[in-house]
Amino acid sequence: MFSASSVLKRKKFNDQPFPYHHELELEIATLTNLGVGLGRVQVGEGKWVVMVPFTLPGERVRVRVYRNHKNYSEADLLAVLTPSPHRTDPKCPLFGKCGGCQYQHLAYAEQLKWKRQQVEELLKFMAGVEFAVNPVIGSPREFGYRSKITPHFHCGSPIAEGGLPKPQPIGFLKQGTRFDILDVPQCPIATPEINGKLTEVRAKTQARLAAGEYKRDSTLLLRHAQEGVVTDYDAVIHEVIGSQPSTLNPQPGAAKPLRLHFLARDFFQNNPFILPAFTGYVREQAAGSGAKFLVDAYCGSGLFALSCAPAFERVTGIELSETSVKFATENAATNGIANAAFRAGDAAQIFAGLDFPPADTAVVIDPPRKGCDELFLNQLFAFGPRAVVYVSCDPATQMRDLKGFLTAGYKLTAVQPFDLFPQTRHLECVITLVKG
Repeated sequence: MFSASSVLKRKKFNDQPFPYHHELELEIATLTNLGVGLGRVQVGEGKWVVMVPFTLPGERVRVRVYRNHKNYSEADLLAVLTPSPHRTDPKCPLFGKCGGCQYQHLAYAEQLKWKRQQVEELLKFMAGVEFAVNPVIGSPREFGYRSKITPHFHCGSPIAEGGLPKPQPIGFLKQGTRFDILDVPQCPIATPEINGKLTEVRAKTQARLAAGEYKRDSTLLLRHAQEGVVTDYDAVIHEVIGSQPSTLNPQPGAAKPLRLHFLARDFFQNNPFILPAFTGYVREQAAGSGAKFLVDAYCGSGLFALSCAPAFERVTGIELSETSVKFATENAATNGIANAAFRAGDAAQIFAGLDFPPADTAVVIDPPRKGCDELFLNQLFAFGPRAVVYVSCDPATQMRDLKGFLTAGYKLTAVQPFDLFPQTRHLECVITLVKG
């Protein structure tokens, strides 16, 4: 006998080409840019794609289908029948259940190879460009690198067990779900200092939940900075970023560490251990264009603008947030950088009032994950800088935007991925474009 919910699930389930929870065996051919294994099975006269998380290329696996789409199916991994030689034991006991990591079962050197290949494929299929992608620059730390985590929890009424409230899960989304929270007591990709603080923060949060202090679902913040691990969103924190001297345009003081301060809630790269190489490369690409002036169009608290300043005559950082402009200006003064200025820009007139000659100007952009909007790109192309160094945490939206640059007369000269997020599908990619 089926329950009403089972009957409802069956009615809603699209049973073509496989019935619900159908089991099958297949070989994984590749990984998608979402870090999911992709295999094909014979269906009728053609091959049908099946997506299986936590599998690796070359593996023979047994899976169970839970969803059919128009042209592919999704399945859970039941067993690895023939493992990849690159499969390794995950460090986290929650790997496969937590949606945070996709690659803990894959040796790190192979993670870098696949991330490079995925950038090449995005270039080819999204931008229509075949271009040699440089090997991915790996993180100095494979684990214990993340300097910020934001655990979530629901505030629903605790469930009584033996007269005592049942603790609510505090952690991250479960794999394959949009709302279910998995309890995460420790996170191996976070710094040891964050994990040391996490036990205390979780205990305090559970006590407040039991007391009914939370009226809505919430998100915690643990950010590892110079002050230690900070949990107050509105705290001003400090970061020190080691600097690599530019080989293209060395200037006095180029090797000094960069000292920054900003709000704990503000966006900032979450892997400080790779930042010297990351910012050093951006500086070299911008200076290598021969430009004398630099514009950082999404400057935040000044990371790229101030890292690049020693290689240019003048630098201007533009940011929509007036608070970020204030911090960037203070950071320039703290570091004794006199050739960088910052201003709040109007979204409709980002480059208005800029007195840099476009032919002698390079622009650094580091937009949100969604990429650049059309209004910004149109203003950038109308300004027409000599070169653009485009930093992105989502190569897919970056390659979408690349098509606009190519149409506007820019030539792609370098593609350099950086692995700021080991054990996950995410990476940063820096592309260099020169007006041709």
